[in-house]
Amino acid sequence: MKRFVLSVMGFLLMTAPAFAGHPLVTDDTATQGTGNAQVELGMAYFCDKDKADNGTTVKKEGGEAAIDLTVGVLNTVDAVFGLPYAWYSVKENDGRVGREDGLSDMTFDVKWRFFEKSGWSLAVKPGISIPTGDEARGLGSGGAGLRVFLIATGEVEPVAIHANVGYTRQENTADERKDIWHASIAAEVKVIRNLKLLANIGIARNPVYRSDNHPVFFLGGAAYDLSDKITLDAGVKYGLTATETDWTGLAGLTVRF
Repeated sequence: MKRFVLSVMGFLLMTAPAFAGHPLVTDDTATQGTGNAQVELGMAYFCDKDKADNGTTVKKEGGEAAIDLTVGVLNTVDAVFGLPYAWYSVKENDGRVGREDGLSDMTFDVKWRFFEKSGWSLAVKPGISIPTGDEARGLGSGGAGLRVFLIATGEVEPVAIHANVGYTRQENTADERKDIWHASIAAEVKVIRNLKLLANIGIARNPVYRSDNHPVFFLGGAAYDLSDKITLDAGVKYGLTATETDWTGLAGLTVRF
């Protein structure tokens, strides 16, 4: 049972959104500009329930609190550092079989916007994950990860569309697939001066070897600018396939300086 818990948590943590403008999973091509920076404080709470067999129901609950620091190195280049703290519990037929919390895997990414014309732009975002989480407790993958994403953004006021395709090489100790692909698309609509409504859909390769049922999600949310420097956001992510988490609640605060 312990191995099952670790495998499930490894899957949830490796596929959690940790690098996009909160609460979206899909990133955009925007950068901070030379010498500018922002801090994103993100919270997520998930709940997932599955039937392991005819007489066993497994319920997983937990969350993540993350701090992401983005620094504008050049006008078109950002460096992004992520520090997540995760927790979870697992119940089998209402009896708890696992409960852990602690630091998860840290991340470092670089975003470079290399094309921009007439409201359309392209960026590339390579990154690494550092195995700072305890894999024996289900809080990390147990190995370093490499990833690269191609990002596209198109803007025609009041709508912006973002699309991502990406590849992750994730070393792990849970005997899961190490080569993971991802594709997603998001839309932002400015409904009033300071308020945006958000929608996001995406798919990623299932890291479980024996399954070709890939996780698919839909996310709906909103972001409100309290000022030019402070933004509040919230959203809910729903699983559209059995291998995606049933639902995840998201909330965040972004401060730019």
